[in-house]
Amino acid sequence: MSQETWAVPVDDPLATAGPPWLDGKVALVAGGGLSGPEGNVGFAMAWLFARSGARVAVLDRDHAAGERTVDAIRKAGGEAETFDVDLTDDDSCATAVRQAYEHFGSINVVADSIGGGGARSIFDISVEDWHTAMDVNLTSAWLLMRHVQEYMERGGSIVTISSSAAEGRGPGMPYSIAKTALEKLSTGAASSLAPRGIRVNCVRVGMIWGAFAARGMSEEQRELRRRNVAMQTEGNAWDIASAAFFLSTDQARWISGQVLTVDGGGFAFRNTGAAGSNPTKE
Repeated sequence: MSQETWAVPVDDPLATAGPPWLDGKVALVAGGGLSGPEGNVGFAMAWLFARSGARVAVLDRDHAAGERTVDAIRKAGGEAETFDVDLTDDDSCATAVRQAYEHFGSINVVADSIGGGGARSIFDISVEDWHTAMDVNLTSAWLLMRHVQEYMERGGSIVTISSSAAEGRGPGMPYSIAKTALEKLSTGAASSLAPRGIRVNCVRVGMIWGAFAARGMSEEQRELRRRNVAMQTEGNAWDIASAAFFLSTDQARWISGQVLTVDGGGFAFRNTGAAGSNPTKE
């Protein structure tokens, strides 16, 4: 009885691909400045992109923070440039994206880490504060996508950064509402850009420690939060950046329109009994 033989099917690029994963590509990171000694997601993404061969355009409203990232990447042998921008302003966003494209000649990967504020109740804020929260966490991402997609070609990738607050059922906050809308924006953009071969995904961030958390949390609050994570460990900016990095590479070439939760397994389960577990009680 003859046995059929064939060549081992390893001709796909994914079967033999090796680092650097982003060699020859240009990555644009919104909010990529290093804003504190604890680090932040934007900086971590810019760093990983550069370490994997990409030339990096850092967009940030804080020029000094952007320069810190650029200096770190250059000292490590990478290529980077910073561009000042207010991502909540349409003209400023359009100008910065155009400048980045003209400087590097292409834009292949986009990562947006802009967010913050709006952590008060929806009934305890002013109309102005409501619009600010929406502008920072939602409109900024739309403006960035709106302008950057014009310069992107097939094979490009966009990653946005959301928060586990988007799925929580706690008190209504402008921040959580805006992040929920950001996730819908991301999946909608994925569908809209799919015919052009441009992928869009979102990373939902759990309770990590970084520059953002460090600005408003005591050590006691930090420890309580750690114990509320299922894995009983605290995440950091690198956990989030690593997920965003993967989604930005060709290794994720068939992943689009997804919201990937990176949160250590969610909230810790507390054993408080279960319905029907004690047959002697009704």
